[in-house]
Amino acid sequence: MCGIVGIVERNLDRPVAADELARMVRMLHHRGPDEEGSITLPGVGLGMRRLAIVDLSGGQQPILNETGDIKIVANGEIYNFRELQRELEGHGHRFHSRNSDIEVMVHAYEQWGEDFLVRLRGMFALAIWDGRTKTLIAARDRAGEKPLYWTQTPGRLLLASEVKALLVRPEVSRELDPVGLDQFLTYEHILAPRTLLKGVHKLPPAHVLRYRNGDVSVHRYWDAADVELQDWRDEDAAAALRESLGIAVERQLMADVPLGAFLSGGIDSSSIVALMSQGASQPVNTFSIGFSDGTYNELPYAREVAALFKTHHRERQASPDLGEMFERLIVHLDEPFADVSLFPTFTVSELAREHVKVVLSGDGGDELFGGYDAYQAQALAARLGWMGDALMPAIAGVASALPPTEKKKGLVNKVKRFSTGATTAPPDLGHYRWMVYLSARDKARLYRTGLRDALASSDVYAPVRDALGRFSQDDVLNRQLYADLSLYLADDILVKVDRMSMATSLETRAPFLDADVMELAFSMPGRLKIRNGERKWILKQAMSDVLPESIRTRRKEGFSVPMKNWLRRELQPLMRDLLSRARVSQRGLFDPAVVEQLMNDHVDGRENHAHTLFPLMVLERWASEYLQAPNFSSPPAR
Repeated sequence: MCGIVGIVERNLDRPVAADELARMVRMLHHRGPDEEGSITLPGVGLGMRRLAIVDLSGGQQPILNETGDIKIVANGEIYNFRELQRELEGHGHRFHSRNSDIEVMVHAYEQWGEDFLVRLRGMFALAIWDGRTKTLIAARDRAGEKPLYWTQTPGRLLLASEVKALLVRPEVSRELDPVGLDQFLTYEHILAPRTLLKGVHKLPPAHVLRYRNGDVSVHRYWDAADVELQDWRDEDAAAALRESLGIAVERQLMADVPLGAFLSGGIDSSSIVALMSQGASQPVNTFSIGFSDGTYNELPYAREVAALFKTHHRERQASPDLGEMFERLIVHLDEPFADVSLFPTFTVSELAREHVKVVLSGDGGDELFGGYDAYQAQALAARLGWMGDALMPAIAGVASALPPTEKKKGLVNKVKRFSTGATTAPPDLGHYRWMVYLSARDKARLYRTGLRDALASSDVYAPVRDALGRFSQDDVLNRQLYADLSLYLADDILVKVDRMSMATSLETRAPFLDADVMELAFSMPGRLKIRNGERKWILKQAMSDVLPESIRTRRKEGFSVPMKNWLRRELQPLMRDLLSRARVSQRGLFDPAVVEQLMNDHVDGRENHAHTLFPLMVLERWASEYLQAPNFSSPPAR
């Protein structure tokens, strides 16, 4: 596991200064505290920080091919590298190390060109300099477990695992992208390829960037939408899933350091722990997080699984005293990110890092097998049909008059959330209506005129429509899952897990996101995933002889924190400070009177505005660190 950077000059005769490269590399020390490596040559610089997991004594980067004209830096793990190594040796390639998965990639590129990417089973972000063609090749894994950002200035291309490594360069823009801001407040995260900074881009998952002679091109090399649906028999599908997930877990146990697993007690993480425990010579290390608020606390479920598989289990309690953690983590993030589960993710990562260097997680199970409430919300809306369209405004009116409760979910909160999604977001978004947090009506009140004008020609829902439209097969649920794999998983869940675990120098791995598991999942029709209202049906069948019914049938809770309650109490002073009239006015983006009213209504318990207030807090703290003051005085470009 590493952090990588790259510099390629437009004029390859211009030398790359080693000290400029080193400043970028050292911004990524937390991603790789074990060692540093770099190489500079005319017009090109590659650098990295390494967290040594495999081939501890070797594996130093950058790595070169036999002739030295192909060079690589990479972040991640390639689980099938030994099979590839044997195949490449058959083609005559010679390896310096027997145990370096990164060295395998440089020879695989030499042998197969960019087509080598589809042969990889693992997570990665990589940069290859091909001295033969004077081309930089950069790529990310299929799901987007490992990040990669890039920007092009008049003189060069810069890339890095995190934006903060780009921002050490004075030529990189710190100007606000208003479309990125609108996405952030709509979804609580920003969708690739955008960031909140103009000209700074995320490379999307399963994409390749090519830079040559000053020109950038980006294209996709793999797409779950291309997987053909099959007419699976129930028992065959369950057996295939059990086998494929078992192989993925076995592959991802590859490490020369201690490893463990995150455990919530839900079906996904419990399945991973169960498969890790099979054949293990010693107890699996498991790690869980708890809350004093009983409706958010899942520790009893995690303890049940830990006891069943006799794991070496450790727990930590999440605290609402987040002042110091908020300051540390929000400044650490590359861009505003408001999924409140970032805090327990950091806390459980910190706990795990005290004992291991690698953990496996259950991430991806919801997006592959139908785990979210939004799928059932959309199914209910479809069943109601025209009757729902007629009744929903009245239901929404009644629901809005009810005060929110402090529970995590509860009937009142569910009715309020369902009616809001059904009436305030465009119907063609389907299930994504329940993944929108700030409606057009609320933005019209909150945004100041300059920001509204800058967004006049943009459509914040376009990425969702594009993702739904790319899936052309006739399976409604799989279309929804594809959109969530492409957007929510890639730009929320995996961003959170990568940044929070890497902040503690912990590597996380997700067996559900193994390429073979993902392709198998998308070959299965939706009827295998949600059946008679039961979510993840096929996964439960696959694990029926390993996990007890109490674990397989417990309802999904979701990994969250009681932020709405904390903002009324422990975090209210921080909220009032960050969103004071003076600071909001100075920022110039939002109406300070509206922000103050939102705070007052929330604190007094009249409404739950946590999904607006917390993102605004994150934005203000992040912007004060990184953002150039916006200027919307000129008419927006059309």
